[in-house]
Amino acid sequence: MNLSCKRATELMSEEQDRDLSFQEWTALQSHLVICKGCRAVSGQFRVLRRALQQLLEKSGSDPD
Repeated sequence: MNLSCKRATELMSEEQDRDLSFQEWTALQSHLVICKGCRAVSGQFRVLRRALQQLLEKSGSDPD
């Protein structure tokens, strides 16, 4: 499965809320190997997720 950058970004976003299927995960990982821009977006998602978790921990809220 060849992913477009748009679909790769959608999967990265969906991965925050659910487990990807093996096919989706494999396609995304393959895309990330070859696409520097999407690797950067993936890193931004990780940074945002960590920042949100830290903010919620400080406020005493549970994200789930």
